[in-house]
Amino acid sequence: MLRVRKSAVGWAVALALTAAGLTPPSPAAARPTIDWHPCAEDATAECGTLSLPVDWNRPRGERFDLALARRVATDPGVRTGSLVFGPGGPGDSGVARVLTGSSRFSADLRRRFDIVSFDPRGTGRSNPVICSRELLARQPQVIADQAQFDATLADNALLRADCRARTGPIYDQVDTTSAARDLDAVRAALGEQRLTFHGSSYGTLLGERYAELYPERVRAVVLEAPMDHSLGTRAFLDTQAVTAEGAFDEFLDWCARPADCALHGRDARAIWAGLHARAERGTLTDPDRAGAALAPFELSRLAHKKLYETRWWPELADWITRMDASASPTTAPPADVTSTGDAVAPYPFAVFCQDWSLPVRDYQEYAGHLRRMARLAPDLRYPPVLFALATCLGTPTPVANPQHRLRVRTEVPLLLAATVHDPASGYNWATNVARQLGRHGALLTYQGWGHGSYTTSPCVGRALDSYLIDQVVPARGTTCPAVQPGG
Repeated sequence: MLRVRKSAVGWAVALALTAAGLTPPSPAAARPTIDWHPCAEDATAECGTLSLPVDWNRPRGERFDLALARRVATDPGVRTGSLVFGPGGPGDSGVARVLTGSSRFSADLRRRFDIVSFDPRGTGRSNPVICSRELLARQPQVIADQAQFDATLADNALLRADCRARTGPIYDQVDTTSAARDLDAVRAALGEQRLTFHGSSYGTLLGERYAELYPERVRAVVLEAPMDHSLGTRAFLDTQAVTAEGAFDEFLDWCARPADCALHGRDARAIWAGLHARAERGTLTDPDRAGAALAPFELSRLAHKKLYETRWWPELADWITRMDASASPTTAPPADVTSTGDAVAPYPFAVFCQDWSLPVRDYQEYAGHLRRMARLAPDLRYPPVLFALATCLGTPTPVANPQHRLRVRTEVPLLLAATVHDPASGYNWATNVARQLGRHGALLTYQGWGHGSYTTSPCVGRALDSYLIDQVVPARGTTCPAVQPGG
């Protein structure tokens, strides 16, 4: 296990905070408190709120209530402390995870830790960002020309003003740096001197940022399916395109082997290309959504989502088969994206546009990205991440939490759990994050498939539990074998 002298850690803390333009809370500050009570949905779990500043640079200004939930350790005699789970998304609910999905964690973890999570600021029950449904519906999946590019810029400005008016001041403060400071307040309110944390997918961005700001307060941090927050527009799009295409290739390879795949024995790639051509012509409909039209972006998005778990692969094969067998109508009924009146909807994706700066000058540059991604991912040529360009177009810069190379100096290395064929958080991201962390990180590789690995691979599960419970860091180069689909 790697160790850093306390004096060195203190120096690193000062350096990290100075570089980030932040000052750690005073040790004399009053400890925040959480008023725990039985949850209304399930009295075996506890719910509570923590009052926090909207703007951490103005701690005496406006406040909001962060919603939390926990399940206490099942064996108080061996209790180690609290394990805080960082939900993904962005927009996933940590409260819901504790209420309905705490079985995600092993019995040994639940025996030794209180399992705690929360809805990050701006999501769920924590002062959610609320916006006009009609303005949200205007956001294009793929921008077609310069006129639509200009219209999107104008509509996004209207949307930001609308969300701000409906949500209040927290709308401009939902970035992950602010959430990391929330997380430290949660740690203090739980009475923990140091944080034990498990972040998943977008929740790994929270763990990374926390470790940068508060390295001396890290006990153990797991980053499962880690995000690489160092990439500019082109690198971000390219790594995601390669990742999505690679996962789709693995699905096709699997489908060529077992007889129980609906596409077995057929040219699945050619069938998929035919579906894409129909989507481009506007004649493809979704058999699972009452004949709703499937645009090319939506076709790629739905297929990509079904790659997240290998148990969904047979469903994806069946879906492709049913679309291929359906007749191509002359015209497809349009999807209903209209809205009336003053209807509103939550918009948890707002955090992304405050965490990422992905500028695009004009449609010509945008179209160049489309052409390049189509070369990198000829099957899934519209990776879902493409939507981020449109929804964040025109976001004022600098953003609150811009991309940068990680500057982490923790005593215990952060543990990255990465899947070689992850369709969303690519293995290319994990290896890059590991290089940035150096000796302050350790990479555990799962050789299989799917988004995440803790609940998929018993080998990964054992390694993560050992790290969280006993701070045992896997040796450099440690890998876990693939669990075959259906195994």
